[in-house]
Amino acid sequence: MNRTREKVYPTDADKLAVARTEAERGLATGGIPIGAALFDEDGRLLGSGHNRRVQDGNPALHGETAAFLAAGRQRSYRRTTMVTTLSPCWYCSGLVRQFGIGRVVIGEAQNFFGGEDWLRENGTDVTTLADPALIALMGDYIAAHQDIWYEDIGED
Repeated sequence: MNRTREKVYPTDADKLAVARTEAERGLATGGIPIGAALFDEDGRLLGSGHNRRVQDGNPALHGETAAFLAAGRQRSYRRTTMVTTLSPCWYCSGLVRQFGIGRVVIGEAQNFFGGEDWLRENGTDVTTLADPALIALMGDYIAAHQDIWYEDIGED
């Protein structure tokens, strides 16, 4: 593969746009609008995905895990950046820590605040962008689908 011709996403906003597209795909197919993407240190996309718990009936297929799986095996994750539209839950925060993903960019943490403090405390560089459109997208979804949302975050 000739990596010099691959598209580079230089800014956090550019990277978040990839995750946002995934979140919109998830919503369009009847799922929870959470998207994620994993990038290498130069800003090249390694893999992206969206939450597919509803569509696939798979409780483990969160947006971050879908992006991680789509990226395939990497020699090291230390210099990668996981970009997610919503603050990562404990499960996805564990994935970041387990594989040593060096940086996480979060689109919004108003509707849900996951393990981002824990990630920071353990050396992960975390940036939260507080994107108004993503705050509205997730807030609207939660209001309309409370039962699915609470199932997704493991609350009754």
